[in-house]
Amino acid sequence: MTDADRVANDLLAKARATAMKLLARREHSRLELDLKLRQRRYDAETIVAVLDEFEREGWLDDERFADIYVRQRCEAGYGPQRIQAELQQRGIEGMPASLAAVPDAEWRELALRMRVRRFGGEVVDDWSERGRQGRYLAQRGFTMEHIDFALTQSGGE
Repeated sequence: MTDADRVANDLLAKARATAMKLLARREHSRLELDLKLRQRRYDAETIVAVLDEFEREGWLDDERFADIYVRQRCEAGYGPQRIQAELQQRGIEGMPASLAAVPDAEWRELALRMRVRRFGGEVVDDWSERGRQGRYLAQRGFTMEHIDFALTQSGGE
């Protein structure tokens, strides 16, 4: 084995260890892990080799990442449009099955809960206040249908 081979193997081993540490903390998409390894100045060939190996071993899985991400963002009170946009920024293209599986009724109820938590349970007749509440829900990623539902329903128990 030449010195160049040893250096390449050492670099590959370091990249693997770095990627494993990152994945031990939380799930990452392939794009996120690629970017983090690039930030640590690993070369593209080494990164591709590590990521391909991790995908073969099942340690890196974009579908699993999307499932976990969707669940976490739903629990945090975000709507489907925002979640899908965030997933696209993380390299997940299309509509993940876990996002498509959430029934529309759940999104409407989540939008209502978020409105009630932020603004209280009373339905408001003032158009400027309704606009303010609607913008808040839109920024959280809810559709107009979800927002209309949330703005017309009383949230008081």
